[in-house]
Amino acid sequence: MSTAAVILAAGFSRRLGRPKQALMLAGETLVERASRIAAEAGLSPVFVVVNREAQFCDALEQRGCFVVMNELAQEGMASSIRRGVKAAETFLASGLVLMTCDQVELDADHLRRLVANPTQITASSYAGRKGIPAYFPASEFAALLLLHGDVGARDLLRPAQAILNESLAVDIDTEADAAKLA
Repeated sequence: MSTAAVILAAGFSRRLGRPKQALMLAGETLVERASRIAAEAGLSPVFVVVNREAQFCDALEQRGCFVVMNELAQEGMASSIRRGVKAAETFLASGLVLMTCDQVELDADHLRRLVANPTQITASSYAGRKGIPAYFPASEFAALLLLHGDVGARDLLRPAQAILNESLAVDIDTEADAAKLA
């Protein structure tokens, strides 16, 4: 049985004004960094859900990632989650970790801690809330497939166990955030 990584990278980075997935940090793009960390944590396969404007697919495939096209990316995060879950189901994954590429303080150890109990949803906790990265066992895939809009899995995470990691509150949404990467 395997635990898949589903990296949500189909957003249009409207607040930033350019694709945050392609921003560079320590010689790699943010999406490449996220895929590397997922692999270091032992998550496999690694799916990266992208929109049709993505320019980084070849680099991800060379790293062994599976690129999943989200033709409904305009709908919001839920459409990417559904695409990632369907991909994980085709590989008979026993669970998956939903993650983004803009949490620049994320490390493999945190991801390993999320999957320590493979029978329960486990969220990350930061800034007074529960969020992603988060682990979902296969028993929750049906609930993830029912999500719609741009709110993600927030409601599913409310009752979940959570692992505190305040450094995950640092993400990249604006030019000021991106300037801090340099």
